[in-house]
Amino acid sequence: MPYQQITPADADAFERDGYVVKRGFFDAEEATLLSNGILEDTAIHRRAFALADSQGGATEIALWNAPGDDLFGAVARCERVVGGAERLLGGEVYHYHSKVTMKRPGGGGTWDWHQDYGYWYKNGCLFPDMLSVAIAVSPSTRENGCLQMLRGSHRMGRLEHGIVGAQTGADMERVEQAMQVLERVYLEMSPGDAVFFHSNTLHSSDPNRSAATRDVLLCCYNKASNNPYCAHHHPNYTPIERLPDSAVKERGKVHAGEARDFMNPDRDTSIGKATKPVVAMTG
Repeated sequence: MPYQQITPADADAFERDGYVVKRGFFDAEEATLLSNGILEDTAIHRRAFALADSQGGATEIALWNAPGDDLFGAVARCERVVGGAERLLGGEVYHYHSKVTMKRPGGGGTWDWHQDYGYWYKNGCLFPDMLSVAIAVSPSTRENGCLQMLRGSHRMGRLEHGIVGAQTGADMERVEQAMQVLERVYLEMSPGDAVFFHSNTLHSSDPNRSAATRDVLLCCYNKASNNPYCAHHHPNYTPIERLPDSAVKERGKVHAGEARDFMNPDRDTSIGKATKPVVAMTG
C-alpha cells in the first residue's frame, strides 16, 4: 500500500483552516515503533525537562535540532512529512527542530493558548512561513489533553505573547474575542494520526486527567527563504537529506541516544531565564 501524501485538497484545508489532519499517516507498525522508541530511548528521559503552565502543572519535553539518522530522524526527514511541509508552505523547507512532549497521568500539563510564531518570531524569523507536524504516539483524547485549535485563527496574524508560567502565551483578551467568532476544535487522534498546522494557528491543550501518559512527537519546519537574520538556539538554514518513507520502518529500532543534539533550556537565547524549567527531569 502506498504511503499517504499531502494532496491539493489538504493544501486547501490548510490555507482555509490553518491546519489539516491526516488519519493513519503513519501505520500501526510505525506508531508502535515510535511508542517503543520513546519508552526505550533512555536519553530522552534523561534530557527531558518540565515546562510549567499557568495552573501549577507541567509538561515534560525533550527537544533536539538536528534530525539525525535514527527512528525519529527518519520521521522528520521522510518524504511524506518533508514533501508535505513543502507543498503546504510553497517551497523548500528545513528542519527547525523536533520534540517529544509527554503529559504524565493525573493532571500533567496544560499548554496555554499560543501561536508557535508568537515565540519563533523572536528567533529572527521575519515571516510566519513555518509549520509543525504533530504525530500522536499514544491515543490523544479530550480526557488526556488533546490538541485544541481555533479554526482559521492563522488569518489573525501574530498576536502579542508574554510569559505564562515557563511557557510563552498569547494575549488572552484577543484569544477570548477570537473564541467568540472562530470554531474551537478538539483534535482527538489515534496513534499514527498527524496534524500539520500553521505557525500562526492558535492552539492549546488541557491537563492529562487520564491514567496513561499522552505522548506526541512534533517535527517543526521553516521555509528556506525565511532563514533567520540572527543566530539563536534553533538552526539556520541547513538542507534536509530527504529519506524515502520506508526509512521509518528500516530505522525503527535505531536510537541516537546521547548523540542527539538535545536542547538545554539554558541555551534559549530568545526568552532567556523566563523559559527555564521549573523542574529538571532526570529519569
